[in-house]
Amino acid sequence: MGKLHLFDMDGTLLYGSAAAVEIARQLGLERETAELERGFAAGKLTPLQYAQLSCELWAAELTELHVAAAFDGAPWLSGIREVWADIRARGERCAVISLSPSFFVERLLAWGVDTAHGSLWPAVPFRQPVEPAGILSSAAKVRIADELCAQYGLTRADCVAYGDSLSDTALFAAVPRSVAVNADHHVSGLAWAAYAGRDLRGAYELVRTDQ
Repeated sequence: MGKLHLFDMDGTLLYGSAAAVEIARQLGLERETAELERGFAAGKLTPLQYAQLSCELWAAELTELHVAAAFDGAPWLSGIREVWADIRARGERCAVISLSPSFFVERLLAWGVDTAHGSLWPAVPFRQPVEPAGILSSAAKVRIADELCAQYGLTRADCVAYGDSLSDTALFAAVPRSVAVNADHHVSGLAWAAYAGRDLRGAYELVRTDQ
């Protein structure tokens, strides 16, 4: 087992969008959620504050049917299943690590990723408050990567990270191979390679051919 491939979700596997944006579209709360997205992207909201405010905004209406519709209708990159199938066929491992709610992120397990990690928001429909300890951060991505390395008998030197924005900076700084996927300025200067487009196979090929 030579590599561990670590994928961000929002803005990376999701083209120009995020789980919260897709959920908000189902609820008719695009404008309010866009304001939270801007605050988070600008560093005015911490991951915990973002989660708390989003839960308050969605609490009255969100159901599992909304989550399923948001996931199914989201603008996913092409080739995700094919990339993960190739990784596993080569005897390697792949994981998704995202700050988005785990009830959305974990739906990707059905597409063939080995493991999926998201922030532990309350179960849908929301009946409990957000537990601060369950909300992930940029640093938490590195911690989870280290835990997976220990589980699989690998090291950071064996990791490849794929991401697009501020939440990926710590992981990009920690591993030797990283691919900026439709990325912003936060990671473009840290990345080993860059890809712009709507097919994950293009980003993966940058690393696959380097091995």
